[in-house]
Amino acid sequence: MTLPQLALIALAVGVVIGVGASLVVAWAYRARARVEQETSLAVPDGVRAVLESMDDAACVVDSSGLVLAGSSAAKRFGIDVGSTLDNPELRQLMRSVRSSGGSRTESMRLTRGGLSLDPRLVSARASVLGARMVLLIIRDVTEQERLDQMRRDFVANTSHELKTPVGAVSLLAEAIESAADDPAQVRIFAARISAEAGRLGQLTGRIMSLSRLQAEDGLAEVGPVAIDEVIASSIEAHVVQADSAGVELARGGDRGVFVRGDAQILIEAVGNLIANAIVYSPRGSRVGVGVKADDGVVEIAVTDQGIGIAEADRERIFERFYRADEARSRRTGGTGLGLAIVKHATQRHGGEVRLWSRPGRGSTFTIRLPQIDAPARIDADRKNRKKRERRAARAAASGRVRKGETA
Repeated sequence: MTLPQLALIALAVGVVIGVGASLVVAWAYRARARVEQETSLAVPDGVRAVLESMDDAACVVDSSGLVLAGSSAAKRFGIDVGSTLDNPELRQLMRSVRSSGGSRTESMRLTRGGLSLDPRLVSARASVLGARMVLLIIRDVTEQERLDQMRRDFVANTSHELKTPVGAVSLLAEAIESAADDPAQVRIFAARISAEAGRLGQLTGRIMSLSRLQAEDGLAEVGPVAIDEVIASSIEAHVVQADSAGVELARGGDRGVFVRGDAQILIEAVGNLIANAIVYSPRGSRVGVGVKADDGVVEIAVTDQGIGIAEADRERIFERFYRADEARSRRTGGTGLGLAIVKHATQRHGGEVRLWSRPGRGSTFTIRLPQIDAPARIDADRKNRKKRERRAARAAASGRVRKGETA
């Protein structure tokens, strides 16, 4: 074998050995990186920044349940960086994801801050993040569930409330047809049909009012509203009802007070309080409507000397279709929507409703609204401001002229 041939063979063997060594080194680096990835507890780059910007509760947890990183919202559920995830449902969700891979979402109830009170309905989603870490995202859906339940209750209650007068009208119409030869009975049934139709009209009207107040759109007509006119119109609309019930209506308090809002909505809200006070007051008693303006707040208080409201009913008294006294409400034709309208009307005007009540002593509902200056004062302030601006403009112009002349 010649020398050149030996050189070529040696070169080929060297190349093979070099390539093999390179492959071995590359494999070793890959194996080392894989082992480091499997054993590393370092949160991947960018994950911490994403967690900090999230509004939902979220965290990265290792296989032992140690919280490695988390969003600020996670603290509301007692999840802190460096602590152990204690909730058994979340730990079970993590184990199932780590064993199966991918991601999984479950609904569960969690308590906030480690307390046993105020359980929140959440949607928890777990996703595998590396070999030893799991990403948990916890979304609080309690309010969404509450709103959905309110919608379902509203539809069910409305259907039930409408069914009663509609069914009564149908039966009375059949009774009139059967008693066509008896004018006296026809008049009686016709009067009852008229009463049921009035009740149906009142119910649908209040449902429409409540729907408008709960809509996302703002108030249709907003401007200065004189509380004197609101009280006068509300009382005038219920004088006949008060006389029939033997209840005296009295008005007192401050005068010349103004708020900003929709006068018709406020008249309806105060009227609902007066109507309720009359219904639940005994004959010979008094219903008082008082106004007080103090520290930028206008208070409209409607006080009765009626049966009062039990403590168990006070939390729910402003709910739609809720009646503290079911029998009395049915007898008087109440819809169960009056106080709900009062609540939403007041909130739409930036205020609140407060309740004081004692069984057997009566109740006081107080509407609190932001006060504004009287329109005359507003106009005067606007005119004075314009005068000051004109004087300042003339003074500035005069100063410029004199300065030019001097120059």
